[in-house]
Parts: sequence; structure tokens; C-alpha cells
Amino acid sequence: MLTKSQVREAQERAAALLEKNGIRLTPAERENIEIAELGLGELEQTGLELVVYINNDRYCAKELVLFPGQTCPEHRHPPVGSDPGKMETFRCRWGKVWLYVEGEPTPTPQARVPAGSEAYYTVFHEIELTPGGQYTIPPNTLHWFQAADEGAIVSEFSSTSRDEFDIFTDPRIKRIPEVVED
Repeated sequence: MLTKSQVREAQERAAALLEKNGIRLTPAERENIEIAELGLGELEQTGLELVVYINNDRYCAKELVLFPGQTCPEHRHPPVGSDPGKMETFRCRWGKVWLYVEGEPTPTPQARVPAGSEAYYTVFHEIELTPGGQYTIPPNTLHWFQAADEGAIVSEFSSTSRDEFDIFTDPRIKRIPEVVED
């Protein structure tokens, strides 16, 4: 759970990172940066910041901002009705991000699983993304990602995003943010 002032501070940090890296936002986009704290109360360690440009019944485009060392925890985008689940392409714009997907585990992963959450991370096939690098994640595939020490900005291009249906390995996670008054 976050307070409104914590949300505003995280929005300002995310907007500043985007601006510093040449990604301009409208005032409305700045005001509506989503702070996905995920209900764990550890935004600096686990969560992410999102700018949704468009999300309709055909496609979605977003910017994902990760603060230094911040992790988006392991999850998948399952089928919903006749839809096979979200397919998403990540393209690194700034910084470095380690993406982990199903497959042969990398012997010495570079990311650090958040302390106390080790049991909820099960896939360790590492893909390192630096500016210009991209990777497409098939629907219903377990994945998680973490920014390196300077943070990262990743553009996401995907089929329709239905965040409320995402399935996280960690049962403590609440995908829809809860914000309270200060």
C-alpha cells in the first residue's frame, strides 16, 4: 500500500528518468504514471512504474521504468477466454535489464532475487537487454525482470494487456495498486 505522496514522488522520479533519456510525456501522461507497488511495501526493491500510451482490444504500448535494482516479480499472462494470453516484446531504451524466462537456467544469473522472496522465483534463463536490445515473450510464459544498478527504461509492445488476470508466482502480490491518503 502506498500513500498519495509516495505515489507522487515515484511518479516524479519516473518522469525525470524518462525526460533525461529523451522520452517526452504529456502533462496527462506524467500525472497518470502507474506505480505498481504490488502490495509488498517494498517499491524500491519490488515493483515498477508504467506509462500506458494505449491499451485496447487489439494492442498495447507502454514504457516500463525500473528504479536501480528494482524487480518486476515472476508472473505470466494466462489465456483469457479465447485469447491465448498477452504476447509482449520488450525493447530496452536506457540502462540494463536482466529478463528471466523459461528455459535452460543460466549458471550464474546477474540479478539478485529480492531477499525473503527466493521461493517465488523459479525461472532463470537470462536474457540481458541493453539499449536497442529486444526480446519477445510468448503468451502464458513465466518471466521476471530486474534493472541493473543505474535503473532501466523498457518499451513494451504487446497484445491487449489485462493486468488484473496476471498470475504471479508469489501469492502475496496484489497487482492492482492500493493508494491511501497521507
